[in-house]
Amino acid sequence: MTRSSTYELVIDAIEDQIMSGALAVGDLLPPERELAARLQVSRGGVREAIRVLQAYGVLRSEVGSGRGAGTFVAAMPSAALERFLRLHVALSNFGRHEVIETRILLEQASASLAAERADADALAELERLLEVMDDPGVSREEFNDADTAFHVAIAQAGGNALFSDMTGAIRASLRGPIMESFTKIADWQPIADSLRAQHRGIFRAIRDGRADEAAELTAAHIRHAAAALPELGTDGAGS
Repeated sequence: MTRSSTYELVIDAIEDQIMSGALAVGDLLPPERELAARLQVSRGGVREAIRVLQAYGVLRSEVGSGRGAGTFVAAMPSAALERFLRLHVALSNFGRHEVIETRILLEQASASLAAERADADALAELERLLEVMDDPGVSREEFNDADTAFHVAIAQAGGNALFSDMTGAIRASLRGPIMESFTKIADWQPIADSLRAQHRGIFRAIRDGRADEAAELTAAHIRHAAAALPELGTDGAGS
């Protein structure tokens, strides 16, 4: 087999073990030599597969000797999942309507959950981000970063980690096009004021526990932002 098909075979075998429950978080993988013999592949293929799965956040390796050494199944860190999603969103050339539809469905659900579940700390963080965007001296870049953080914080307030990571990944993949669009707007203030008002409306609905209204306002906000920032092109989405 080629080197590529060898490491893919090892990844498939480890994935099958995880999906079947034979391997769980914290379990130790067999030594490299044993795994290569069991799968009848080269040790180089095993090493490459392990490196790939470490990059995905699925495995972690500890050097040394004794019980703490070896390669273990890891709980996938949020950063690894977000990086994986972000790169695929950035590279997959999704159409504008697909990104908008995905954001609407995802963020409607997040806003609804946040209205039901947000605690005092989550609401305080949302309000802090609103204040950053409301600052008259805020730059467009700072506004965009706070805007992104606001949407991610809503997902976090809803208590769904996957929603949060997906929201962050989509927004991170669009940061460049959004900033390019922001810089091309000659009359920035009316756009910023409109986005601020919409964010405030979403926040009030979440704070007051009005789940349906929070979801509706979020969908309207995403559609409005997409229409107001046409420079994002066919592969972008709004603020």
